[in-house]
Amino acid sequence: MAAMSDPAAVEVAAPTWDRFPRRSVALRHLDAGSCNGCESELSLLSSPDYDLTRYGFSFTPSPKHADILVVTGVITEAMVPVIRQVFLQMAAPKRVLALGACAADGGIFVGAPGVLGSLAGIVPVTVTVAGCPPSPGDILRGLLAVTDHRDPRAFGEAME
Repeated sequence: MAAMSDPAAVEVAAPTWDRFPRRSVALRHLDAGSCNGCESELSLLSSPDYDLTRYGFSFTPSPKHADILVVTGVITEAMVPVIRQVFLQMAAPKRVLALGACAADGGIFVGAPGVLGSLAGIVPVTVTVAGCPPSPGDILRGLLAVTDHRDPRAFGEAME
């Protein structure tokens, strides 16, 4: 069992939409160009230890069916049109989870040629989950915060 990581690693934007109804929530993952660390941790959410389906989450290949856009990797100039196009294809209410240090603020690539930094400068970010990479527990807390607009620190030890 993983140790409890810092709950402050999940930053929640001020809620601007009504809460999701109690139903399944479709996630569209977009890799903006990562080292695969965040993807490895994200894939662990489907393991028996975390089982994201018990919370109603599932992945969809289509942005048109997505409730939450999960973005990982470094935000570069080349990816801006792709990120915006995927975001525009989503139906309202549009929620965005910036996953990992690279999507949050550029991570170790800040200042590199073509790197823009934060995803928040491209699309409105609902929740940011920091870390390089963040733990599956932090990712799950972030997803729950996106759907519930609650402070993720309220989940405490019960999520691990």
